[in-house]
Amino acid sequence: MRLNIKDIKNIISAVKEYLFSYEKFKKKFSPINNLSDLKIFIKERSAYVSQATLYGYLKTRMGLKTTLMFTDDVFIQSVNKSKWHIFGTCVSDLLFYTCSYLKSENKIGNLSLQNIYEDIIDREKTNGMPSDICESLKKNFEKKLPLFNENYFNDIPFKDSGYALYHWAPIAEDLKKLDKEVVLNSMAYKWNAVVSDFKKLSRDAKNF
Repeated sequence: MRLNIKDIKNIISAVKEYLFSYEKFKKKFSPINNLSDLKIFIKERSAYVSQATLYGYLKTRMGLKTTLMFTDDVFIQSVNKSKWHIFGTCVSDLLFYTCSYLKSENKIGNLSLQNIYEDIIDREKTNGMPSDICESLKKNFEKKLPLFNENYFNDIPFKDSGYALYHWAPIAEDLKKLDKEVVLNSMAYKWNAVVSDFKKLSRDAKNF
């Protein structure tokens, strides 16, 4: 099959949409004043970070071959599995970060992190998240929950999502070992802008 430039552009566009058809940050600059706002922020930013880092890594490692691989059913299945696991871990990290930060600022009460996480994850079933992955993510979060404290945001809060990208990306293991530091740093870098946005948007938040 020969592809012209238009074909390639169409595939690239489809690939990005395939990874995550998340909302286009309709409330990107909306203040975080309540739990609903916080859930939207966590979901949208986690989707963005998941997509940007996974697609970025695949594109860097595979080049033009990346777009062609998205015509391969086995590869698509691998990416689908990867994207949901990475997304779920991003949600977990960002939930811990935002709530520990707000807790330290006395801006939230005793929220149920488990309920918040499960609500965000369960909603993704309508977007195609498989039930088995959904349940696995919720169990993993439950195991992580005892680690939460109000100083969590100061203690490498996004390390789990970095390792999720490293672990789940459908790249050969021998190549991933060479890329480990770059992969972890790419995830950390993407979170920097999210953290900056969060602090600005939650600046005037009251206790909720």
